[in-house]
Amino acid sequence: MVLVIDVGNTNMTFGVYDGKKLVATFRLMSKTQRTSDEYGVLITELLSKNHVKPEEIEGAIVASVVPNIMHSLTGGIKRYVTEKLLTVGAGIKTGIQIVTENPKQIGSDRIVDAVAAYELYGGPVLVMDFGTATTYDLVDEQGRFCAGITAPGIRTAAKALWEDAAKLPEIEIKKPASILAQETISSMQAGLVYGQIGQTEYIVQRVKKETGYDNLKVVATGGLGRIIAEETDMIQEYNSALTLEGLRIIYEKNSK
Repeated sequence: MVLVIDVGNTNMTFGVYDGKKLVATFRLMSKTQRTSDEYGVLITELLSKNHVKPEEIEGAIVASVVPNIMHSLTGGIKRYVTEKLLTVGAGIKTGIQIVTENPKQIGSDRIVDAVAAYELYGGPVLVMDFGTATTYDLVDEQGRFCAGITAPGIRTAAKALWEDAAKLPEIEIKKPASILAQETISSMQAGLVYGQIGQTEYIVQRVKKETGYDNLKVVATGGLGRIIAEETDMIQEYNSALTLEGLRIIYEKNSK
């Protein structure tokens, strides 16, 4: 079995693969400071809760956009779970070529999503990740990471509203019954959700126009991606495990 870890700005998501089958998932908060021993104990306990023995883990791979926790996290994994640990970064085989102006600026999470989208759906493909930021990354038919677009995530935008506007409350993010809102909560929900749908549709249309890719596949992932994917025909596929799949694929490419 292989342990895959996606460390995002808010949460870190763990997945366990038995071959190509995802058999367990669990999460920890990224912003909580922990020692390597605390990580090790928590991870082994959560593996056990998911009926996975730590000794069954043959290797692990991690992609992170939070550098300051990596020393403790990787130390805990190596000490308590497995010594065979890969980190997505310079020198690792991914199967795609990054041809942007400064490849080193591309986050490992975006690379992982691009690998998964290209391997699973082919190219050209635009992969969207609705997380702390909403990202749109383009991979062409040759497997080249060509361009990336970054916007505030839905929760990030919502947080700005209720933290910076004194009279606006903290709300649940969901699609309201109508865009024609008549009170504050549904008004905020309409702006956030329909605003994200509109942004998504415009960006897809603009990417198609500038690239000429009429056959562009559009794939979405991320916690709130399902809400958007269900409301627009511009997104062909929603895959909640896309990042975990990308980590599995990269692990396999580097274990041959």
